[in-house]
Amino acid sequence: MAMESFPPLMFAGLIAVMLIGFPVAFSLAALGLACGFFAVSQGWFPPAFMAALPQNVFGILSNDLLLAIPFFTMMGALLEKCGLAEDMLDSMGQLFGPIRGGLGYSVIIVGFILGAITGTVAGQVIAMAMISLPVMMRYGYNMRYATGVLSASGTITQLVPPSLVLVVLADQLGKSVGDMYKGAWGPAILQVLIFALYTFVLSRVKPDHVPGVPKSARTLQGMALWVKCLRGIIPSAILIFAVLGSMGGLPGINTAVCTPTEAGAMGAVGAFILAALHGRLSWPLVREAMAGTMRITAMVVFILIGSRTFSLVFQGVEGGVWIEHMLSGLPGGQLGFLIAVNIFIFILAFFLDFFEIAFIILPLLAPVAEKMGIDLIWFGVMLCVNMQTSFMHPPFGFALFYLRGISDSLFKSGSIPRPVASRDIYLGAIPWVLMQLVLVAVVIFFPQTVTAFLDKEKAVDMNQATEMLQDLGRASEANDAKPDTSAEDAARLFAPEAAPSAASAASSAVTSEGGEDPMEAVKRSLQQDASGKK
Repeated sequence: MAMESFPPLMFAGLIAVMLIGFPVAFSLAALGLACGFFAVSQGWFPPAFMAALPQNVFGILSNDLLLAIPFFTMMGALLEKCGLAEDMLDSMGQLFGPIRGGLGYSVIIVGFILGAITGTVAGQVIAMAMISLPVMMRYGYNMRYATGVLSASGTITQLVPPSLVLVVLADQLGKSVGDMYKGAWGPAILQVLIFALYTFVLSRVKPDHVPGVPKSARTLQGMALWVKCLRGIIPSAILIFAVLGSMGGLPGINTAVCTPTEAGAMGAVGAFILAALHGRLSWPLVREAMAGTMRITAMVVFILIGSRTFSLVFQGVEGGVWIEHMLSGLPGGQLGFLIAVNIFIFILAFFLDFFEIAFIILPLLAPVAEKMGIDLIWFGVMLCVNMQTSFMHPPFGFALFYLRGISDSLFKSGSIPRPVASRDIYLGAIPWVLMQLVLVAVVIFFPQTVTAFLDKEKAVDMNQATEMLQDLGRASEANDAKPDTSAEDAARLFAPEAAPSAASAASSAVTSEGGEDPMEAVKRSLQQDASGKK
């Protein structure tokens, strides 16, 4: 077998192993090791290549940036369980409820805010469904709209900084986490506006699908309602600005005073403070948050080890060259490449988690994108927008599974009057997946949605640069024509009484003969002066 035909076989094996359903981390490691030993037996690379794998993996795991993952996960786990979501949904629901689609607006807004401070899809979908689904069913909201908005608003957390997905993407692309966060703000805000626009149009076209809540259903009125709303929003906003602003992750902030790891640690401390302010901080809550953080961190580390094992062997048999030739030859140049990559990621998202896509697929695509002149921040944010859909794909989306489970629990507990059909959950997700794909298209065709929030690079004026170089050249020539003060010092040292004449002789020698060494001129002038005295 020729080595050129092996990379396609490895890639086909990768897809097959993923479809089996066995844990991806161990499948990747096993496939990578098996292919590596086969390549050694074929003489495609020496055994020392595989012997370097442990040190290679250790070097990857020594990356300090990966420490940000457990810190941000801990922050999200604490805030998910401290009752913040319940308080915000209750107050926002009472504030917007009386208008048509008001409960939908409140779910979208709270989903955006919670996405910026928790970063966990599961907790967000479950918390919002527990509070909002019974209220929506009580006041006659269309079931498909209700399930769709709850699951879609939970997935916004993957795009809103400080998302774990963006941390991983920044690490894999070799870019600043702060820049990745800045680039994600535009699409995140656009996503919220698209969801709100759909709700507004639906409230005008089919008002019976999203009716308003009677004002009599409010338990709070006036200033008391606003105080409760602000009580949930202001501390959350302070935490968001403190964490993201300290690492340069907010538009307009160009200086980072913390690394992502330090900002994550500060966010975890802030989560403890917020939990204490809500009166929910307890040892059982902390223990549960720590257990969840441990599980997610261990999963990420093992996926990273498995993907590194596979990618090392894949690159060793020149798989990167095969990928580059295949993708760079697509019709349409950059646009054709971006469309093909997004279709590929969209299909993979049916079967893979976002961590798996980021660790396995992105290292194969990023070098090709960079060689084609594509901005990697834009590329990473675009893929993040696409990977949102992995939680919404019927019938494999995890957000749909979470909603399915919590709706069954609500029915069994008597919180909702009837069970939620799986058909309503799956069909209700389709419009929201289409809206997410619309955002992918917007990001592809309008890169400014990402790049507008990044720091502007200073353009180089070539004419000004040429003038500066010419000025430097003239200054250098002028300095060469000046007498060297070290020559004068040497003249005073060797012949104090003849220093004036020696210095003037050296100066005239340098001036008349151009680039002559000043020390040689001093020596000659000293000799002439000494012979004259004789």
